[in-house]
Amino acid sequence: MEQKLHTPEGVRDIYNKECETKLALQKTLSTVLHLYGYQDIQTPTFEYDDVFRKEIGSTSTKELYRFFDRDGNILALRPDITPSVARAAATLFESEDFPIRLCYAGNTFINHTSYQGRLKENTQLGAELIGLDSIEADAEMLAMVVDGLKKTGLKEFQINIGHVDFSQSLLEATGLEEEEREEIRALIVNRNYFGVEEILDNHAVKDSVKEAFHLLPELIGGPEILETASRIAPNANARLAISRLQQIYRLLELYKAEDHITFDLSMMGSYGYYTGVVFRAYTYGTGDAVVRGGRYDHLLEKFGKNTPSIGFAIIVDELMSALNRQKITVRTGTRNLLVYTEATEKWAVSLAGTFRSKGKNIEMIKREPEEEREVYEAYGKRSSIASILYLRDDLKIEMVNLRTGEVKTADARKHR
Repeated sequence: MEQKLHTPEGVRDIYNKECETKLALQKTLSTVLHLYGYQDIQTPTFEYDDVFRKEIGSTSTKELYRFFDRDGNILALRPDITPSVARAAATLFESEDFPIRLCYAGNTFINHTSYQGRLKENTQLGAELIGLDSIEADAEMLAMVVDGLKKTGLKEFQINIGHVDFSQSLLEATGLEEEEREEIRALIVNRNYFGVEEILDNHAVKDSVKEAFHLLPELIGGPEILETASRIAPNANARLAISRLQQIYRLLELYKAEDHITFDLSMMGSYGYYTGVVFRAYTYGTGDAVVRGGRYDHLLEKFGKNTPSIGFAIIVDELMSALNRQKITVRTGTRNLLVYTEATEKWAVSLAGTFRSKGKNIEMIKREPEEEREVYEAYGKRSSIASILYLRDDLKIEMVNLRTGEVKTADARKHR
C-alpha cells in the first residue's frame, strides 16, 4: 500500500515564519478581547452530532465531518464554534443572571467542495456576549471588531451591518411559500436582483413590496440609507430593526468606530440561528469576509438556557491572506542563532543562558572549526533568524544583524 506523505485536499501544514506570524496575530487579537473583559473558553474539537443538527442553524449537515465512537454515537467535527460555546454556556452558567463574556480560538472543519483554494480546515478566533439583548451589547461587539482589526495593522476595511428582521420582513411581505422565499434569499445572497424581480413579477405581490425589493441593492452605504430603509419597511418589525441600527451607529460614534461602518440592508445571516443584527468585515486581498457575526437570541434555548446572545468569529486564515497581500507585517518575536565549537561549548551554554534570562530567543548550533560564518548566515536568512552570534575559539563574538548586514565584534567573557 502506497504511503501518503502529503496532506488531504483542503488542509495544509503551516510552519516556520507563517506559523510564527499566525500565532502572533492570534495573540494580538486575543489581547484585544481580554481588554474588553472576555474570558477564554475551550470547547471540544468534536461534539455529538446533535450540537450541529439542522434545527440549530449552523453549517449544512451535508458538509459535516461525521464519525462514530465505540458506542455507536454519531460525532461531528465542529464546523462552527458558536454552537459549541452556546452548549457549554447553557450548561456551565445555567443559573448565572449577569452577562457572560467568553472568547476562544480553535479550528473548524467544513467538508465542502474545494474550489479556488478554499480550505476545509480554518482557524477561528471570536467572542460571545451571552445574556444581553441591548444596543450596548451590539455596539460593543462591533467596536471590538474594529479595534481588533486596527491592532493587526489593517487600515482599509469595512464592516457591513444588516438586520435579519428587516430582510425577513421583506420576504414575509411577499406572501410567497417558504420554498420560494428561500429561492429569493439565495438570489439576494448572490446579488442576483434580476432573478428576484422575475420571481416577484410571476406572482401576485404588492407593488409596494416589489418597489422595496427594487430599492434593496441601493440600501448599501452610510447612516443616510437608513432613512430610505425606514420609509420602505413593510411592517413594525422592520422599522424597529432600522431604529436599532440607527441607535447602534450613535454608540459606535462614541467608540470612534464609525469610519469603518457600512450598512447593507440586503444582508442575510450566514447562519440560520441569527435573529437580529448581522455583520461581516471585508478588506483587500481576500475574496471572503475576514469576520462574520451576529445576534442569536434563541440558540441557547436549544441547549436549555433561555437567554439572548451576540458574537463574532474572525477567520484567521483569511485575515492572514489579506495582511500578506497588503504587505502588512505582523510583529513577531525575533530569533537569534548562537554558533559555537567544541572548544567554546562551555562559554556558549553560559552565554545562551544569560540571553534567555533576559527574554531573548536563542537557538544553538555547534559547528566544525573549519566552517565559515557565511554558511550560517545563509541558513539564518532562509529561516527568518534576526541575528547570528558567531562565537570564535578566541572567545570573540561576531554579531551579525541579518536584516542590515551590520557586523560587530565583542568579547564573550563580558556577556556571561
